[in-house]
Amino acid sequence: MIRYGLIGSGMMGQEHIRNILMQDGAVITGIADPDEGMRTAAVAMSGGKGFADWREMVSADVADAYVIASPNDTHHGVLLDLLPANKPILVEKPLCTTSAHCREAIAVAQGRTAPTWVAMEYRYMPPIQRMVQELSTGVAGKAQMVSIREHRFPFLDKVDDWNRFSRRTGGTLVEKCCHFWDLMRLLVQDDPVRVYASAARDVNHAGERYDGETPDIIDNAFVVVEFAGGVRGCLDLCMFAEGATWQERISVTGSKARIEAHIPSNEATKADGAPDAYVAIADRANGETRIDVPVDAKILAAGSHHGSTFYQHQRFAELVRSGTGEPDVTLEDGLWSVRIGEAAELSALERRAVEMAEI
Repeated sequence: MIRYGLIGSGMMGQEHIRNILMQDGAVITGIADPDEGMRTAAVAMSGGKGFADWREMVSADVADAYVIASPNDTHHGVLLDLLPANKPILVEKPLCTTSAHCREAIAVAQGRTAPTWVAMEYRYMPPIQRMVQELSTGVAGKAQMVSIREHRFPFLDKVDDWNRFSRRTGGTLVEKCCHFWDLMRLLVQDDPVRVYASAARDVNHAGERYDGETPDIIDNAFVVVEFAGGVRGCLDLCMFAEGATWQERISVTGSKARIEAHIPSNEATKADGAPDAYVAIADRANGETRIDVPVDAKILAAGSHHGSTFYQHQRFAELVRSGTGEPDVTLEDGLWSVRIGEAAELSALERRAVEMAEI
């Protein structure tokens, strides 16, 4: 039995709770959150003991493994204090809001034997897993281009409205898009050298004010990422485009074929008669083959990431129980995803190409 302690019990923390409780041999024994409303709801959902301060939970020693799902700008401080305890950690994305803070966390983690896993849920969406499987067979040939399109809804309301300001999130191209930089690296098996971004805040949150401040987070962008081996990646992001059937479209085009994953929005997934996700292989010689990728309805209903949180926890638990091996998503992977996001934010701000060596 793995006893979990959660640090942060907002929307994502509660998604973690639902998915942990669906795992065999898992129980939640601690919930730490300074917000009484969120903490009370999470305690009722999980059965764990509530703590207003995560340090009290750690001192009580009620958990074998920790999940950090608190606001982005708290990750750095929590990690610096928690890493020396040498217990397994699953830390939500982004690892930290800046690459400098990520590096500090990595330095503190040196010498740990317990795993530290960065939660990159998009990797575990079943259609993306199927896409990776197909790419591994060589059916696409040599990858040349990777394209990710996400057209979705605006950022949701959060406690204290922390997600409205780049100083707390790292900026949209870090906070939201770290998933996509991680996917690009996974799909092409290479690291980037240069980033170009054109981005703005044009629609979302324009009429909102918080203590006299206007939100400064980007709500749409085109970003081109150049990889060391010559592959080019492109992100097309729009965060005022809710209602689309396919929230994400991810494609890799190689010398022989294109492989593309279509993933429906969470609202469409839960609707009667909604389409399942699918992977399409477009081969120049043989035309297009479509592979449906269904997901159990109970797993879909447990979160907003197309079942991925369930499968991620499954893999994390296997690693915790084995006591050996590396996380699927390492601290270094988490650092890379933040670095690329920082480069994209800088590129958009200064309207120039940014070399990764600058970050």
